[in-house]
Amino acid sequence: MDKKPAVGVFLDLNEKKALFLLQSYNNFQKESVNSTCGYFKECSALVRSNPISEIHKYVRIPFLAFLDNFKLDYKIDLTNIPSNLRVYPTPILYAPINSQYKKLGQKHFDVADKAIKEHKIEFDLVHSHFTWSSGHAGAKLKEKYGVPFVVTGHGYDIYEQPFKSDEWKEKIEYVLNSADAIITVSHSNLACIRKLDVKTPVHVLPNGYRSDQFYQMDMEKCRSTLGLPLDKKIIVAVGNLLKIKGHRYLIEAMAEVVRHRTDVVCFIVGGGALEKELKEQIRATGLQDYVKLTGSKPHGEIPLWMNACDIFVLPSLNEGNPTVMFECLGCGKPFVGTRVGGVPEIIVSEDYGLLTDPENPAGLAEKILSALDKKWDKAKIKEYSSQFTWAEIAKNIAEIYKGLF
Repeated sequence: MDKKPAVGVFLDLNEKKALFLLQSYNNFQKESVNSTCGYFKECSALVRSNPISEIHKYVRIPFLAFLDNFKLDYKIDLTNIPSNLRVYPTPILYAPINSQYKKLGQKHFDVADKAIKEHKIEFDLVHSHFTWSSGHAGAKLKEKYGVPFVVTGHGYDIYEQPFKSDEWKEKIEYVLNSADAIITVSHSNLACIRKLDVKTPVHVLPNGYRSDQFYQMDMEKCRSTLGLPLDKKIIVAVGNLLKIKGHRYLIEAMAEVVRHRTDVVCFIVGGGALEKELKEQIRATGLQDYVKLTGSKPHGEIPLWMNACDIFVLPSLNEGNPTVMFECLGCGKPFVGTRVGGVPEIIVSEDYGLLTDPENPAGLAEKILSALDKKWDKAKIKEYSSQFTWAEIAKNIAEIYKGLF
């Protein structure tokens, strides 16, 4: 099932047009699309949105803060957009509950098809990011228009969603078997796909990073720009404040770290539903001087945080293949994290980082302390990261596309 594309034996794509179905046009989905647009004559992207989230612009409700990540001005980032790409929102009104979410696939197809007609979009290939609901819409578009269909399974849509119930298993198997090619970001995800009844060839390609944004910068200048202390060891974690990101275990680990050294500050960069809960945990453990929640930051500011730190930490409970890991390595920084998803497939040597089990604050504290004491070869980390640039990943994606014509 783990099929590798042949190289240099297929036609060029520069006369073809591609249609991308996305959950959002920002971060890793955006960079994957942008990196492959150069191979096509013309590209279009349809981005799913929910008008309910726009209400939060006008009525701020603290326990609905998670809706910020679903607003159009967050989901669609039109900076640095390729000249041959057009991006259109496809709004779908639905309540964020399971019964509504199960119906989202057909609704997504309906609004995508409407947008295709309204904007007179022409396409020779459909590529959906995430199996649900973009994948279902892509499968239906293949049936209607008779074009090749590619789906990328990123994380929870592969390792969690198909195994929630028989109904979900059937929905995701339909999408995967409708595809002409499946891309997934880790062999861990591939193992999950192999538990399903899926016949479509699967290609394992990791996420990547933009080498023009994430590169080595002067640490002191980055700290000064961000107003961070120059005389401390700085730990940075970047991620939405969600349970699966494991921040509570990082805070618990920091309580142990400061028992051994007090010259450290951990900055958790990101916003989300658990912000109030994590603030209370920090206060209750007396870590106000050692753990700081910065809130969400623009993606363009994240390279400064990466370069300002001594070590980067990601305490996730599960992952597909986290983009921030590649961005961290691209900045020449060591990665401290958990053995989940595709992480151990990338951090294959202690020259690049240190790993522990998830939900293990004692083990995480031990790795943090070891990483702070270790003399890292930043040039070696940077050199290793070069294979994970989006430009390199895009070459492999383009070969998969070519094999479908």
